[in-house]
Amino acid sequence: MADQARARGRIIRARIFRLGEEPGDDLSQETTPEERLVMVEVLSRRMWELTGRPRPTYDRQSMPGRVIRASSDE
Repeated sequence: MADQARARGRIIRARIFRLGEEPGDDLSQETTPEERLVMVEVLSRRMWELTGRPRPTYDRQSMPGRVIRASSDE
């Protein structure tokens, strides 16, 4: 994975923290939006690979899903 990113000209950074001194789950102070998008891309691709199933080929407009809105009572 690191070799693929390097081949595409991306820089991969790694940070080491002492056990118990890790940063929280909010990476917005640690990374740029672009870096977070790359993380989502890499993790999504890897998860599809682990399922052994082909990646979906639909476009964003055709993605399955539904919008659930909060009721006006709340």
